Amino acid sequence: MIDEVVINIKSGNGGNGAISGRREKYVPRGGPDGGDGGRGGGIYLEANPNVNTLLAYRYKRHFSAPDGRRGEGRLKHGKDGKDL
Repeated sequence: MIDEVVINIKSGNGGNGAISGRREKYVPRGGPDGGDGGRGGGIYLEANPNVNTLLAYRYKRHFSAPDGRRGEGRLKHGKDGKDL
């Protein structure tokens, strides 16, 4: 029975915003239209009273949530990273 483990966790980084300018034929100096980057994935730990050993974490000790995607032009926001 294993009752103590050390694990490494890392949340995801947020995506970069887009640098983009609005360009239309009859709109002079259209202004910025770059979207924000997506949020990085979060880490959530949840206790389960039905689990009595930490054997599942003996060999897999590193966990990292994915990063958010970058924003795009036309005010399109980047996709958020999935939570763990």
